[in-house]
Formats: sequence, structure tokens, C-alpha cells
Amino acid sequence: MKVLMVCLGNICRSPVAEGLLRQRAEEQGIDILVDSAGTSNYHIGEEPDSRSVAHAKSKGTDISLLRCRQFSVEDFDAFDQIFVMDYSNYENVGKIARNNVDMKKVDLLLNQLYPGENQSVPDPYFGGEEGFDQVYNMIDAAVNAYLKKLS
Repeated sequence: MKVLMVCLGNICRSPVAEGLLRQRAEEQGIDILVDSAGTSNYHIGEEPDSRSVAHAKSKGTDISLLRCRQFSVEDFDAFDQIFVMDYSNYENVGKIARNNVDMKKVDLLLNQLYPGENQSVPDPYFGGEEGFDQVYNMIDAAVNAYLKKLS
């Protein structure tokens, strides 16, 4: 299984989602390849936001070695499942999709917890520290729900 996590800049939410899914899958012995990307080109090659790195590390998840990259049409061929963090990400990925087959791979991450509700993982970038904690906990719960479905 190959899974891609996507947000806007690939500096806050999707790196946390990548790190958590990789870590939780490894802990459970589930063979999965995980990556993350952003729909924008704002931060290509950069490290994730220092607040995301620090907060994830405080919870036991190391995302410090990840580097930001932009989502591309080739990702539809490379990944089995593409999880986006919010509806804006969903729309941006949809603009790149070649067909319905591509879009069948795409879903909002929180639909793993709340099927069909299309809830968003909020972007913590402009908020305070509590936003990073909230986002981490939401992503962790969604990742655990996803892995439970795989096992």
C-alpha cells in the first residue's frame, strides 16, 4: 500500500500525517509506503514548519528529516490512496486529476473518522500552539482509524 498525505504547503499538516502514519504502521507491523506533498510550490525543499517539528517531537513523532515537495500528476500513478487535509486541497488536487480514476484515490483524511462528513483538518499555521496540538490529535485519530481498516 502506498499513501500520500496532502495539504497546502506541505509544512504543517501533511508532514505530521506522513510521520504519524509511517510510525503507527511500523508499530503495528503494517507494510506501507508513506509520503507527503503540498498543492502549492511555496516551500519546495524546505523542512516542515519548526512548530510542527517541535510539537510532533514532543509527542514522540520525528518529522525533522522530511522535506517539502509539490503534488504532481505523477502522484496519481505512484500512490494507491491520497488523503487531503481540507476541501481546498481536494479541489486543488482535482484540478490536476486526469479523470475519475485519479479522483477515486482522493479523500479527506478525517473521513476515516467521520465517513462522508468531509470535515477538514484545520491549518494551524496562523494560530497558536494549541492549534498544533489539536491538529496532531486529529491526524493521529484518523491515522489509527485508517490502519484499523487495513488490518
